[in-house]
Amino acid sequence: MFPRPSVAQEVEMDDGSPTASRKIGAALSSVSRVTAVPESEIKRWRRTFDANAKDIGGGKYLDKESFVNAIAPKEDFSKINRSQFATLFRVADSSRRGLVSFDDFTVFETLLKRPDADYWIAFQYFDVDGSGTITFDEFKNVFSSTIGPDSLPFDFNCDWIKLYLGKRDGAHVLGYNEFTQLMKGLQGERLRQAFHYLDQNQDGFIRPDEFKRIILELMGHKLSQGVIDRLPTLCTLSPGGRISYSEVVAFHNVIREMDMVERVIREATSKSKDGRIDQVDFLNHSALSTRYGLFSPMEASIIFHFAGRGSGSQRLSLLDFAQLLDPRWVPAADVITKPVTKTQSALKEVATSAYNFGLGGIAGAFGATIVYPIDLVKTRMQNQRSSVVGQLLYKNSLDCVKKVFRNEGFTGFYRGIGPQLIGVAPEKAIKLTVNDLIRGRAMDPETGRIKLPWELFAGGMAGACQVTFTNPLEIVKIRLQVQGEAAKAEGAVPRGAIHIVRSLGLLGLYKGASACLLRDIPFSAIYFPAYSHLKKDVFHEGFHGKRLSFGETLASAAIAGMPAAYLTTPADVVKTRLQVEARTGQTVYKGLSDAFVKIYREEGFRALFKGGPARVLRSSPQFGFTLVAYEYLHKLIPFPSDNGPKPLHTALTSGTSQDDLSRIRARNALKILLDVHGDFGRA
Repeated sequence: MFPRPSVAQEVEMDDGSPTASRKIGAALSSVSRVTAVPESEIKRWRRTFDANAKDIGGGKYLDKESFVNAIAPKEDFSKINRSQFATLFRVADSSRRGLVSFDDFTVFETLLKRPDADYWIAFQYFDVDGSGTITFDEFKNVFSSTIGPDSLPFDFNCDWIKLYLGKRDGAHVLGYNEFTQLMKGLQGERLRQAFHYLDQNQDGFIRPDEFKRIILELMGHKLSQGVIDRLPTLCTLSPGGRISYSEVVAFHNVIREMDMVERVIREATSKSKDGRIDQVDFLNHSALSTRYGLFSPMEASIIFHFAGRGSGSQRLSLLDFAQLLDPRWVPAADVITKPVTKTQSALKEVATSAYNFGLGGIAGAFGATIVYPIDLVKTRMQNQRSSVVGQLLYKNSLDCVKKVFRNEGFTGFYRGIGPQLIGVAPEKAIKLTVNDLIRGRAMDPETGRIKLPWELFAGGMAGACQVTFTNPLEIVKIRLQVQGEAAKAEGAVPRGAIHIVRSLGLLGLYKGASACLLRDIPFSAIYFPAYSHLKKDVFHEGFHGKRLSFGETLASAAIAGMPAAYLTTPADVVKTRLQVEARTGQTVYKGLSDAFVKIYREEGFRALFKGGPARVLRSSPQFGFTLVAYEYLHKLIPFPSDNGPKPLHTALTSGTSQDDLSRIRARNALKILLDVHGDFGRA
């Protein structure tokens, strides 16, 4: 059996015979099937086409207006006028009849999928006769039609143009690859010629208003209005009140490399301790991020000059750079907002705190339910006295689990969970709300950063505030948890929570509160800063707009709980001993210091860390699930708030849906043409 000829072999057999024609047709069909656009894309394009097409001459077509509606992004990311998208209509209208059919639209959308769609469409725009090459006259005529009579002139007979133009059949022409390189450097040549034209006395300087004219023609669509208004102030970087060619080129390089500028700024500010950087930090991080040091000191000065509103020596936050990085930027004073009275502001703060309190309670109950069996084992291990004969009921935590299950059944693991759930909801709610409240007050509104002392204070205060409410519930929970072992050892009758409350009285409910404070203040002071820094420094939350996954959030919360839980175990042991009612033969503790001394003297240092592993196993996942639930509840049930720093969204951080992807590509396809002139195609 002979091998089947390849596509290339079949094409080579073309001798005009029917057999050869059929083989060529089969080969082309095979290629067509391989390169066919997925059905889902065709359906999406059909939906877009049908939504905008008009009935013309018995069929559906897109005219210039409806074509723009079909391809223009809903949001203007680069200050491109919607009318400028009509420039692409000429490329889509391959038949030159002033209408685009669905087949034409499909071809155009397929072109937009090319990785070089911007250059490819620009080439087709300049290739007026569709020959696959661009003659000198074609290039000159199309270029001249875009710049207008009042624009800065361009010398088409310059040596720079001649370097790119080859010859074919005696005529100067540009192939596609040559065209791409010419267009990439065209703006730089236009900049050079424009400066030379305006520098009348050839001293290497132009006036600030002349500099502004150049920039507005070549790259005004890439700049925010705030930067445009400050363009003349570039003259203040050097004495003389005028602007040199070096400064013009440096500014052009900054705008051309804006994506890299933003990347360096985002990375440098995220690694900075205070969330701010100066010119030295920028240049240092640029040197680390790029192989050859992409930005010069002059370019760094220009970046900080416009971001710092004329003061380039400041340490700036990411938001300070917004007017340079985001063409849509407008001053906060220009944003129309309704005035907020003091009463409205106070009510909003109360509502926000109530909202956080409610979500914190739900999240706390969820986390506590999951790990309650571990908490019961931890409590029983901490309460048993190794110094009393016959009181060593459990050899270790695993032995405790076996005996609880054998003697009390599965429900024994949830003994005392009622008071726990009643108490844990407000406990976690208070802790999370107070921590968020203090952190929000201490946070830098521009960088979103908070200094470590304030982080520790916020966490510590959160732990202290919860004790006033949770200590009574915790002492009831602990006494309910140890009743099972007492009933087994002494035949005692288990009592309910109400009996325990009556027997303790109001003051008794706060027995061990000092130990509880000693445990919860450092626990929260360690936990919340550790959780925040794990998310930011280890998992890079917010880095280039990154959002943590469920696993990353859970890992951050769980890992943060490990050192916090274990290091505060001695205080937890003392609290347990003070809150549990001593049985016959057991040591009675007078207070916090007395308990520490007697436990250490009678049972040794290791006794202070009894139940430490169980505490880690309980607290780590409990806070892990609690914090994950708390954050996901905030996402599922958002509360509108103006507090905190506003994120800066640009092309590096803005997500794009499949429906909008082709619109974004259409916008990008214009950028090469707009580099010819900022008003290219503007009505």
